[in-house]
Amino acid sequence: MTEVYFHCSDAQHVFLDRRGAAMDIIEAREHAERMVRTMLMTPSTEDWREWVLHVTDDLGAEIFAVPFASVLGRLH
Repeated sequence: MTEVYFHCSDAQHVFLDRRGAAMDIIEAREHAERMVRTMLMTPSTEDWREWVLHVTDDLGAEIFAVPFASVLGRLH
């Protein structure tokens, strides 16, 4: 298992995960997608299309990223 961190950012904001969690890459990807979906479903005036969730290891190296727009899908 790897210690992973889930950071969210857009061009104007950065929210750092300082706690992290021990999980494998498959669990981290599932957790990241759940986090993005939860944030998107929370009532807010925030425009999430430019946000990205960055998953990093304990050294700060990015493992993968989940753009919120990939979960939102295409606009109609």
